[in-house]
Amino acid sequence: MMNEFDVKKEICEIGRRIYQAGFVAANDGNISVRMGNGHFLCTPTGVSKGFLKPADIAVVDTNGKQIGGDKPRTSEIMLHLEIFQELDWVNAVVHAHPPHATAFAVAGVNVPSCILPEVEIFIGQVPLADYDTPGSKDFAETILPHLRNKANTILLANHGAVACDSTLEQAYFHMETLDMYCRILLLSKEI
Repeated sequence: MMNEFDVKKEICEIGRRIYQAGFVAANDGNISVRMGNGHFLCTPTGVSKGFLKPADIAVVDTNGKQIGGDKPRTSEIMLHLEIFQELDWVNAVVHAHPPHATAFAVAGVNVPSCILPEVEIFIGQVPLADYDTPGSKDFAETILPHLRNKANTILLANHGAVACDSTLEQAYFHMETLDMYCRILLLSKEI
């Protein structure tokens, strides 16, 4: 079983990475990890991911009810829980607003496939989920068809992206790869 404090430290480290990479601004984004026994760790609302401390991390149950932590859980925990419920092999979720990828989501343009081998191998198809109000159950359910189609990285219309995998670092790497890929696509259009 994972040590809760170590996982909290890892969430803080990934939070710093997404903040330093410019994938989030101010208090944007959220991160979660499945701990087992129906418990999940998640980032709090209203706290910059670049300055998280282990004490900031909230604990929620399978319904999203906060059962631990002094700061209120992320308002978008239902999105994360939908992923954990649908894919039992997933242990970590990262949601951010990486600028190049989010540009595709805002424009309503699907990310093309079969261009860079690394993207095909590690991410595969990157679908675009329909828009709904962030934080709602309906919003969380917009990703279900894409999860069922084996997507591990999904653009959220007018909102950003969400990535998941068996480890937190791997979920973060999907986000990093996605934004680099979208940046390359945008630069190639300029050429």
